[in-house]
Amino acid sequence: MTPIKVLLADDQALLRSAFRILVDSEPDMQVVGEAADGAEAVALARATGADVVLMDIRMPGTDGLTATRMISADPELADVRIVMLTTFEVDEYVVQSLRAGASGFLGKGAEPDELLNAIRIAAGGEALLSPAATKGLIATFLAQGGSAGEGPDVAEYSERLAALTGREREVLVLVAGGHSNDQIAERLVVSPLTVKTHVNRAMAKLGARDRAQLVVIAYESGLVRPRTE
Repeated sequence: MTPIKVLLADDQALLRSAFRILVDSEPDMQVVGEAADGAEAVALARATGADVVLMDIRMPGTDGLTATRMISADPELADVRIVMLTTFEVDEYVVQSLRAGASGFLGKGAEPDELLNAIRIAAGGEALLSPAATKGLIATFLAQGGSAGEGPDVAEYSERLAALTGREREVLVLVAGGHSNDQIAERLVVSPLTVKTHVNRAMAKLGARDRAQLVVIAYESGLVRPRTE
């Protein structure tokens, strides 16, 4: 089995060392590089062929958000998955991070097993958006004054949304609600594989990088309305 190649991007050397020890202790993954800022992270992503980047949002110089946009915009780095590391569960830049192309986010206070699981989930092409994280995303969206169903995003996605089948739209709404494939399968009385197929088709039609992007699109397009209570 080829190990998952992990790139660590954080301006705190001590934290990077702790992450390296943890990651390198696993037989199915290895650290291939360490970056102290976003610009270095982008360069190393290209040089090392990293599969997953653990990216701190706040770094001096080129921050994690800018670096994420740069990686996501590079066709040669299309397979690189980015997990944003935040100091708080709901970071003010989380929404922008997901818009920029991050696969999800994780608090720096997460347990070691959570961090390792996040790397495996991202490497597998899934999005690191648990129900709790999705609720945090929605809360942040509202706190930033976001208003679903308004602005250029609606026009941008309306034609693509129209291309979705009724079942694909139904699955998209449930994904945006933070439900896993297994939970959606149980609710719709279909197999998890069928749900995954619908999710993949919705991603292709909407031009979404991954599941995290689907959640953002669902809210920004107005397909799903955040609840304020």
